[in-house]
Amino acid sequence: MTSSTPHHSRSSEAAPLEAGRLEQPLRLAVIAASVRKERLSRVLAEWACGKADGIADVDLVDLAECALPDEEHLEPGGGGPRSAIADRIERADGYVIVTPEYNHSYPASVKRAIDWHYREWMFKAATVLSYGAQGGLLATEHLRGVFSELHVVTTRRAVGLRGPWNDIDDDGFTPPPGAGEALDEALRELAWWATTLHTARRDHPFPS
Repeated sequence: MTSSTPHHSRSSEAAPLEAGRLEQPLRLAVIAASVRKERLSRVLAEWACGKADGIADVDLVDLAECALPDEEHLEPGGGGPRSAIADRIERADGYVIVTPEYNHSYPASVKRAIDWHYREWMFKAATVLSYGAQGGLLATEHLRGVFSELHVVTTRRAVGLRGPWNDIDDDGFTPPPGAGEALDEALRELAWWATTLHTARRDHPFPS
């Protein structure tokens, strides 16, 4: 699975979660936030993509592989050149942000990706899979405030992984007890909000 080509998957056994009222499958973008050389967000994002199978078509967006234009070209309200990932963000009905906590917040790479896009995010849904020494929950709370400015609904349920580097081996990430179930619940809520907001955007668009 690579971020240069969207990873699409949808199980036929996802009746409780599928967006049956939509004219197309629900689309989720799983965003691997860290761009550091030694990072966990990619492997955790791949885990999240696997958990989201059956809920939606899934696109893994790895920010370490997505070059954005120079800041000097950015204009307020999402102006400036269209980025290489703008279409992928716009296509998605919802987002899973996989982010570490750096110095009590999320990394600058996430803020830059958010700020480079505007209407692509609006009136959609997001959940956060954070990680860090204490679970990364401050990164989650800080993202809630930023996303609210973009009319993004963040789910009440979110997942914080404490010290996930201890759960990585040659076979990848083995979630600690309860983590998989917690992510399932967050994804269920995300699917509900993403479906609801998709329908609202289609049938009752917010006046511009």
